[in-house]
Amino acid sequence: MIDEVIEVVSAELPVDERLVIRKHRLAAENAGDDGKRICVVTGIHGDELEGQYVCYELARRIREHPTALKGTVDLYPAMNPIGIDSISRGIPAFDLDMNRIFPGSRDGDMNEYVASEVIRDCRGAELCVDIHASNIFLTEVPQIRINELHRDVLVPIARRANVDLVWVHGASTVLESTFAYSLNDIGVKTLVVETGVGMRITKEYGDQVTDGIFSLMQQAGIWDGPVPEVRRPVISCDQKGTDVYYLNAPASGIYVKEKEHGSLVKEGECIGSILNPLLGGEPVKITAPADGWLFTTREYPVVDAGSLMGRILKQEVYERSQYGTEHII
Repeated sequence: MIDEVIEVVSAELPVDERLVIRKHRLAAENAGDDGKRICVVTGIHGDELEGQYVCYELARRIREHPTALKGTVDLYPAMNPIGIDSISRGIPAFDLDMNRIFPGSRDGDMNEYVASEVIRDCRGAELCVDIHASNIFLTEVPQIRINELHRDVLVPIARRANVDLVWVHGASTVLESTFAYSLNDIGVKTLVVETGVGMRITKEYGDQVTDGIFSLMQQAGIWDGPVPEVRRPVISCDQKGTDVYYLNAPASGIYVKEKEHGSLVKEGECIGSILNPLLGGEPVKITAPADGWLFTTREYPVVDAGSLMGRILKQEVYERSQYGTEHII
């Protein structure tokens, strides 16, 4: 088995430093340049670390069964290494979100050049998995988000990814400057995974996502080793934005949650309370507007009026997916 670290792109930085993006390649000896390949990308946002564990775990498991690898696995654990080093979501000093500059340009500035080289390196892959976490404010159940422009291709693949939710968004919400959109646009099937919480690693979710990637590798003919049974995801085809209720804070204060993400809730049930530590008084309760599945919850306790407190998927959509009459895809 080929097991090597490869420099994808580098660029000069001030004070005699360099920006370097590397990938870890694990490949069957006979894979060749024309063999099937999957790219696993993470760290586009420097405060999202859940995918770091996934990259480690993928490499560890592949090394345990090297003869089961029938293609190439490219792991990109730190797409925004300066952001990770400085605990910054974007690219420090540039005040720039890396996931808003793709596909980049070889003739552009340093960041555009780096983005273009990353796209070039992933071109031709059978599949790409772009792993994100939530920010420091919210916790998400493991999910895949897909825009409706690519749903016919990506939803059947996402069913095998061992996530809890596949959320299809309307085309109007799609940002064409994202990494995933740029790759899908050139024919590299790319799934966007959102899981966990910013600046933390949730091992349970990392193991779940890792299991799902092995399932995808098996489906693509890249892996014939052991693959755990994958779970059946809830599927929401939410082009009109009517499947999901958004919970927003009616007041500022300190939030104490009462329901964990992944809970089934009833209309009027208390999700959590906002407390005023200065004045005291009665807490402001955040209640469920309808029966449903709480798949996003507030993690960071300091809130302002209007802050997102959670998301609830309609009960009927949840039940269609769970009990065999799925949302039409």
